[in-house]
Amino acid sequence: MWVNEMKEIFKSKCSTGESILDQFSHDESHHKWSKPQIVFFAENEQDVVDVVKYAHKNSIPITGYGAGSSIEGNPIPVKGGIVVSFQNMNKIIEVFPQDMMVRVEAGVLYKDLNNELRRYGLFFAPDPGANASIGGMLANNASGTRTVKYGATKDNVYKANFVLPDGTLIKLGNLARKSSSGFDTLHLMIGSEGTLGLFTEAYLKLAGIPAEMSAAVAYFENVNDAVNTVSNIIMSGLSPAAIEFMDENVIKMLNLSDNLNLNEKPCIIMEFHGDNKIILEEQIKSVVSICRDNGMINFDSGVGIDERNRIWSARHKTYEVILRTNIGKKAIIVDAAVPISKYPDIVMFAKDATKDVTGYIFGHAGDGNIHAVLVADKDNSSEWGKLEVANEKIVKKAVEFGGTATGEHGVGIGKSKYLVSEYGENSVNLMKLIKKSIDSSNIMNPGKIFI
Repeated sequence: MWVNEMKEIFKSKCSTGESILDQFSHDESHHKWSKPQIVFFAENEQDVVDVVKYAHKNSIPITGYGAGSSIEGNPIPVKGGIVVSFQNMNKIIEVFPQDMMVRVEAGVLYKDLNNELRRYGLFFAPDPGANASIGGMLANNASGTRTVKYGATKDNVYKANFVLPDGTLIKLGNLARKSSSGFDTLHLMIGSEGTLGLFTEAYLKLAGIPAEMSAAVAYFENVNDAVNTVSNIIMSGLSPAAIEFMDENVIKMLNLSDNLNLNEKPCIIMEFHGDNKIILEEQIKSVVSICRDNGMINFDSGVGIDERNRIWSARHKTYEVILRTNIGKKAIIVDAAVPISKYPDIVMFAKDATKDVTGYIFGHAGDGNIHAVLVADKDNSSEWGKLEVANEKIVKKAVEFGGTATGEHGVGIGKSKYLVSEYGENSVNLMKLIKKSIDSSNIMNPGKIFI
């Protein structure tokens, strides 16, 4: 059997232990676990090349695995085969302070990277929330709270090394700040979720840690007033680093769980970066005026990192507290995104669509990304069915508004059925053609993106 042959070839880099197979059979999503036949712990780029060549020669499914923090089933090996773990490829190879750039292996974790970069006064801006691996962020084009100012992962990568399905190592992109050279293969591979190959290392674009930060939270009597305020702030030219929305159900849950004593009303949380406190204080004054014009009923703000952390603490706890509050239940996470002008509409639609289920609505309002975490007992088919109906309603409405089924979590297992409605059959056929031309044997993360 090929498993025994592979263990003989790669020796201690392989494992078929049951606990290891279990560990790499799932992510943070509700999707069904699926065990690989073997887990390969890559230690360097050549290891990745060698194991992919082996998989290609023997037509074995192969799936990359970073930190396992994804929530759409992206790294679950649904066809079994080989899982390639990048946990040992975790080196920060070199920092280039003058170029505001860093070269890293794919297994480096996001938080570890920024802890190291802090001493240079720099940081990698996309913030997926979880301590994701860089390779996973590249594979899913992860983003998060700061996308409105700094962009998603794809906007913060200069160059990357990538292993194709036959084991060929290719270079994507270059180190220039701009380029009109050839096809943009770098951005084709970013977001391909391991279906076209595996990232091994990347040169990432960095930003300077702001000299000063400020944060503010504004409460409103109703959801409509809160979300309408978002576009007004963005149109004002204030350039927020983040704008988040939380509905009253989220606030009530946080109060009940952690005794935060927050105002149990819909709110928006904002963050601003600047060179000095005076500028930030002036921005806050402008924000107060805009929020007041939109029916704000309460406001809290502060300048400085401690104040910023105080105000953001509730938002950062949201997903963790939802899971803690609903022990024994599973969650479907809506990850739709729409044009900013349609954000009030999609939030109000989501509120109505989730009125008969347990749901918590929040999201990255600054870039039109709505999350609705819907929870139920997955073994109760009636309850779970209601979640699936609510999820589908929201996603279809987002697409109808000209948006997307997934703003940052990827297509994975659950969103593939929406591709045609989002892009049209011809565009999806082009994607399939690209997949087939690069991965003719369909060994790279099969069962993802395409039905």
